[in-house]
Amino acid sequence: MAGESKLAVLVAGGTGGHLFPAQALGEELRTRGYRIHLMTDERVRDYGKNFPADMVHVIPSATLSLSNPIQVPLRALKLLRGVIAARQVFKQHNPSVVAGFGGYPSFPPLIAASFMKIPTLLHEQNSVLGRANAVLARRATRIALSFPRTAGLQADGQRVVTTGNPVRGMVLPFKAVQYPVRNAKGPFRLVVFGGSQGAKFFSDFMPGVFSAIHPDIRARIELTQQCRPEDVERVRAALAALGITSDLSAFFSNLPERIAHAHLVICRSGASTIAELGVIGRPAIMVPLPHSIDNDQLHNAESLASQGGGWVQPQSALTSDGLAAFLTRLITSDTELPAAAAAALKHGRPDAAQRLADLAESIMTPAKATNRS
Repeated sequence: MAGESKLAVLVAGGTGGHLFPAQALGEELRTRGYRIHLMTDERVRDYGKNFPADMVHVIPSATLSLSNPIQVPLRALKLLRGVIAARQVFKQHNPSVVAGFGGYPSFPPLIAASFMKIPTLLHEQNSVLGRANAVLARRATRIALSFPRTAGLQADGQRVVTTGNPVRGMVLPFKAVQYPVRNAKGPFRLVVFGGSQGAKFFSDFMPGVFSAIHPDIRARIELTQQCRPEDVERVRAALAALGITSDLSAFFSNLPERIAHAHLVICRSGASTIAELGVIGRPAIMVPLPHSIDNDQLHNAESLASQGGGWVQPQSALTSDGLAAFLTRLITSDTELPAAAAAALKHGRPDAAQRLADLAESIMTPAKATNRS
């Protein structure tokens, strides 16, 4: 339609790790006058409630894994159906750019866009190139990296650019907020969270850690912890028996604010978590998800830790007594946590969404009144 604003189609697997940076780019492009469509899978119902999309297209897709050869023909057929469905959407709506954020649901739309000569932007959140992105990178117009050192692909400043990992708009009000004042007898605010598996692990593990901490120090802890719904009451009772002030929930809508008020965070190390810690500037003990594909969470955590912004604690090596001793050291030190907070802030890229939007704009095609063939 003549005079209609340009359309950007954002493509992401339906998990928070893929959708959150896509959401951040969508929010930024919206401020620049673009229309936004989202292509994803059925999981968007859990993670995409706040996505700034005019339309959401659920596209057929399937994992690229070849681990079960019997399933390969069925997966290939489903991927083909996804390419055809994405092509139909593109013909109808005529996007100026298609931006992919990884996960296997991004595969059919990016392939369709490539065949249709629509400019494509590929964003990699982790410090290890994901498997879907590794295939799509060969055909992408431009590639954006979150980490300067990304295994599987290196920035060249031209086709491959380091932009950082965009954070959602709800994080930015707490950008570089001053580290909370501490004193030897005052409260120590601790935030513990993870994804579904992380919440389960921390629910089972952390009460034992707190029980191993000296009662005088334990009494200072003010805890915010994410738990699975079925674990909340069990963990609350265990913490109450230890005299710990706690706020437990399966979901915190204001988690960035709670991180900003914290002295220390204990968490998994997904790419969005690392990005938010860096933008806010908070130190973290990171427990990477074990057995994750390509060990991406370990590499993410090591990137922040190598700059002094936190500490990596592999789950397999953790003991209650060991973490209790480490927590005690951090709580009683006057210098370690403020220094780590400052280092974490240097790792952050609060302008990542703007950088990514600039890159998307640089490759957009002029709006056309006619559909592509």
